[in-house]
Formats: sequence, C-alpha cells, structure tokens
Amino acid sequence: MPPGPLKFDKRFHEGFYISRWQEPGRAEADFGCFDAKTVVRNIYILFSISEIPIAAENQEIMDLVDPSSPLSPWLTKEDLAAYEAFYEKSGFQTALQISYRALREESGLTNLIVKVPALYIMGGKDYVNKFPGIDYYIYIGRVKMFEPNLEIQFMSEGSHFVQEQSPDKVNQLIITFLEKHV
Repeated sequence: MPPGPLKFDKRFHEGFYISRWQEPGRAEADFGCFDAKTVVRNIYILFSISEIPIAAENQEIMDLVDPSSPLSPWLTKEDLAAYEAFYEKSGFQTALQISYRALREESGLTNLIVKVPALYIMGGKDYVNKFPGIDYYIYIGRVKMFEPNLEIQFMSEGSHFVQEQSPDKVNQLIITFLEKHV
C-alpha cells in the first residue's frame, strides 16, 4: 500500500477485520474467548478463503468461523502445534501491533521510494485481491511509483498463506530473484 498511515474505515464496513483489530483490546477480547490453538486455527481458516473477513455489527471476527470447517491440507498438525506453542507463550499482542495497529501510525519519513530490487509474491486466491484499490495499486502498477524495481509474481492457486501452501515454488521464486540481483 502507499506510504503513510492507512485508513480502512472509509472503504470497508465497520466489521472489517483490520478495522476491528486496530482497536486496542478488541481482538484481545475476541481471542480471549478461545485457546491459542483455536485462534490460530480460526485465522488460518478465515484467511485461506478468497472472501474478505467482515463481521456483522453483533459479531466478532472469530464468530465468522464455522468450527467444523476443515483446515487446508497444506497446514499440518505439526505446523498448527508449533504456532499454538508460540502464541500460547507469547500471546498475540506483537502480531496485532505490527500487522494491524501500526498501519495507522505516521512514520515521519518522506520520499519513501524503495530503490533496491524487491520481490512480491501474491496468491491469486488471496482475499487481499478484493481490497478496494488493489487492482489499481498492484495490477495496474501504481506500486511502481514507490517501488520501481519491484518484481511481482502471482501464483494463481495461492491463498493468503502462499508461502506455506507452496513452499517449494515460493523458495524457487526467491532463489531465482536472488540469483538475478545478488
């Protein structure tokens, strides 16, 4: 997204997960109704579909998940156990701060242009593709104003977790990129 604080409130329904999770205490209260394993499982289910997670006025984001929904086959029980152990120990505060709450902060930096080569790998089935303006920013190329040396690789079957879904393909894209630029 363009440099500077991002405001999703005007482009999305109030129940948009990023808007909700930017509110201090909101996600913590929602997540607090479940153990760490269930929160991680729910996030993987929500973010592996191609629809943007938006809750109704009387719902929280975790309420959107049907507990009987299966996990994607590429997420192993071992992966889930590792994430559970990590978040059981650390909690979700850092993930919420870095991924969601910092989006509204002003960095004070100007002339934010990334001049070094960069690689962006995106899944074709990632719900982020449905964010308002993403077509203009990514697909039409406005992002090149801020990252002129950006290479974008689309993996048509990839979801939001494309790096976990197709690790060999993602690793090969990274290796190819590094061989070209290092």
